[in-house]
Amino acid sequence: MSKLLAIIRLRCPRCTAGPIFAGLFRMNSRCPVCALEFEREQGYFVGAMYFSYALAIAAVLPVVVAMLLLDYGAAPIYIACSLVLVVLSPFLFRYSRVIWIHLDQVIDPR
Repeated sequence: MSKLLAIIRLRCPRCTAGPIFAGLFRMNSRCPVCALEFEREQGYFVGAMYFSYALAIAAVLPVVVAMLLLDYGAAPIYIACSLVLVVLSPFLFRYSRVIWIHLDQVIDPR
């Protein structure tokens, strides 16, 4: 349960105390508590794009279903989904990276 809470709170996977992000989009290069390096190599976060895509689908799917049930056309659905994604993009960015870092620590702890 502490790992899930660490993901929700955007914390380090090793110590679950240090913040991964120093700003809205700026990441700490290392954990301020345990010094775990967050970006291990160039291109490390390419895998986080898959999580970002999955989170984006989860975010817009209820909007699409609700609007289809309410008999909206394609254009309003597209506009609504675009607005949802624009508003949620900072969260998608941050959480996809945090999930990726946590998954990587499970597979290859350092």
